[in-house]
Amino acid sequence: MNLILLSPDDLTGDNRACISDPRRLGHLHNVHRSTPGDLLTVGIQGGAMGKARLTELTAERAYFTLETMDEPPPAPLPVHLVLALPRPRMLARTLEHVTALGVKDITLLHTKRVEKSYWQSPELRTEKIHQHLVLGLEQARDTQLPNVTLSKGFRPFLEEQLPSLLKQYRGLLAHPGMPHACPRDVKYPTLLLVGPEGGFIAWEVEQLLAAGCEGMHLGPRILRVETAVTALLSRLF
Repeated sequence: MNLILLSPDDLTGDNRACISDPRRLGHLHNVHRSTPGDLLTVGIQGGAMGKARLTELTAERAYFTLETMDEPPPAPLPVHLVLALPRPRMLARTLEHVTALGVKDITLLHTKRVEKSYWQSPELRTEKIHQHLVLGLEQARDTQLPNVTLSKGFRPFLEEQLPSLLKQYRGLLAHPGMPHACPRDVKYPTLLLVGPEGGFIAWEVEQLLAAGCEGMHLGPRILRVETAVTALLSRLF
């Protein structure tokens, strides 16, 4: 936890804050080994970052006085990530990774090779998704939560959502065997589409290309989803 991320509910007024959840308290006690008087890096969810003085620390509570809160969060990546829903354990890691890298818009999509049971996973509960996003923000020292949309039908996404997205973004479809390599250091807003384990089926690829997406690849190696997404974002931006 490189940033203590404060929610609006943690703020008590008069530039003070209090946290009481076991995860953050445990980190203060066991990782930071904090003591009253320490100056720590904090951020307010949706707001600025800065320094806060730890004024009291017990097993149940930590109290802070906010001192300098004038540092903006890092700039987001100009990307909307459309990700075929991964298996639950991989989803958790991927959400944390892409949040740490600065993705602010994420659509989780159903495709032919996505197991229907994945949509019943506890990892898709609102509170679980929020937890993984917060972990990514704390890692990267960021305060702006991504927006996560669940799209449980490929055809409705193709017909109802994709056309409007392609008016705002340049669509890049990451899929093995595409003729062009992934571009580098792009400056334009990008819609990045990444398939599931095993990739998109041929019909899905055809439909996405026909809709206006451009196919590209990362080379001859077949990567796990979490690795591929990280590599794509790093190369693109």
